[in-house]
Amino acid sequence: MGKTDLRALSRYSDSLSYAYLEHAVVEQEQHSIAAFTPDGRITLPAANLSCLLLGPGTRITHAAIKVLAQCGTLVAWTGYDGLQFYASGQGKTRLSQGIELQAKHWADPDLHLRVVRRMYQFRFSEPLSNQLTLQQIRGKEGVRVRDMYQKLALRYGVVWRGRSYDPKSWQQADPVNKALSAANSALYAVVSAGLHSLGYSLSLGFIHRGKQLSFVYDIADLFKTKTSMPAAFEAAAQGEEKVESRARSIFRERACYERLQDQLVKAVANLFSDSGPKPKGDNVDTSEPAQLWDPQSHQKGGVLHADDDS
Repeated sequence: MGKTDLRALSRYSDSLSYAYLEHAVVEQEQHSIAAFTPDGRITLPAANLSCLLLGPGTRITHAAIKVLAQCGTLVAWTGYDGLQFYASGQGKTRLSQGIELQAKHWADPDLHLRVVRRMYQFRFSEPLSNQLTLQQIRGKEGVRVRDMYQKLALRYGVVWRGRSYDPKSWQQADPVNKALSAANSALYAVVSAGLHSLGYSLSLGFIHRGKQLSFVYDIADLFKTKTSMPAAFEAAAQGEEKVESRARSIFRERACYERLQDQLVKAVANLFSDSGPKPKGDNVDTSEPAQLWDPQSHQKGGVLHADDDS
């Protein structure tokens, strides 16, 4: 057996997906954390948890946050049912290759377009012709998504009147739209944790632009038809009561069955596969000196050394 690197943490793809808490107190419990809720105490495996979503009415101690940070668990503060994103902490990675690779492809028009085409290609079972324009590909994708909504409605016997989301009129939404919003928010949380863990920027999107979570929306769209969309229709078919929490629960099962986290790691790496090594989600000790970039490659011990004028 080789020497174990004690600084390495569990990879994102090996972790559990997420946990969502409302009206709970989160405290440190030995080397992990525990949540105290009106229904009782829940032990949470911090070292194997990708993302902890803290909804309204939650309190968390400094010691618990420290444990989660050491384990590389992303902590996100959200609204009810995880439908609003307010803030988040750090993920597993302490490296910068991911965001450097992402920024290179984002800033170069040709590489940017290549990534966009690969994102669309990922969603189709058949190859896309190079003769198709981006607008034509988007049109094909729109038809594919509408067809999927109709197929799911028929499969689960749910009345489908179209996608509608208005946070100001939440109670007026039909069950399937509530379920879709809840399941999608869970998907966004898992994707956010994954991108954090791999060292990518959540905001440098390729298809979606100008939002804090643009890249999250890009990557989530690759997996909706196999995870959050069928989870939402299955939840809606079982009735309106607690449809949001049921949709999140079914989504979690589907994410596990589809190996969402493992697939996400591979998919994102393939988007940037032509430029350098694939970024890894493993952790390193941040106490080590960081190297400074120098066009002349004059680096030593993490400190930039300029040439002597003499």
